[in-house]
Amino acid sequence: MLEISDLYVSAEDKEILKGLNLDIKKGEIHVIMGPNGSGKTTTANAIFNNPAYKKEKGFIKFEGQDITNLTTDEIARKGIFMSFQLPEEIPGITITNFLKFAKNKITGKPVKIFEFKEELKKYMEELNINPKYIERSLNVGFSGGEKKKNEILQMLVLNPKLAILDETDSGLDVDAIKTVSKGIEMFKNNENAVLIITHNTKILNSLKVDYVHVLVDGKIVKTGSQELAKEIEENGYSQYKNIK
Repeated sequence: MLEISDLYVSAEDKEILKGLNLDIKKGEIHVIMGPNGSGKTTTANAIFNNPAYKKEKGFIKFEGQDITNLTTDEIARKGIFMSFQLPEEIPGITITNFLKFAKNKITGKPVKIFEFKEELKKYMEELNINPKYIERSLNVGFSGGEKKKNEILQMLVLNPKLAILDETDSGLDVDAIKTVSKGIEMFKNNENAVLIITHNTKILNSLKVDYVHVLVDGKIVKTGSQELAKEIEENGYSQYKNIK
């Protein structure tokens, strides 16, 4: 589904990714872990071709098509979704209208409002989101946990082929992390895939994943099973910092 090959990326004249390779197939959940500054968020932004990040070398393919230089909106329309580490507040745009507009743009079809609201209500109940929030401005006045759960709500409603979750578990308490994990399980099937970017292992306590990758100094230096995350929790990242 997603292929990243020998990717070099810089930002503000600083090289951040230094030959990143990653392959994600349908039906898989991958986790990228690493210390602060290792290039985790840069990886997500590079996939979406954020103009603040410059690709120096390598390519990114999605379902066999080169998306390296597509615009962000073109990439989203291909079926890639990204949740943000710090979700933006958008005054004046309700959750309902935001999701209705986004779904229309992705599918290219008119949204059937009754069915849409029923779907939205169902997912909000599953994620323990106050139903009154449906008509509130997007993320305005939301707590950190509410913003993160709202990102998962967006993922479920928009139903992408690949969901990239950047530090979705950051700053969440145990209950909120379980809710986020539940949302990922609800989303996951054999035809889509998930890439979770995180620096800790809390979210993995409630979630079964296929691969864990350790990213250090712009490169994946080790790949393993979920057991690798437990090893990192016990020993940290220091043992990987000298691997080239």
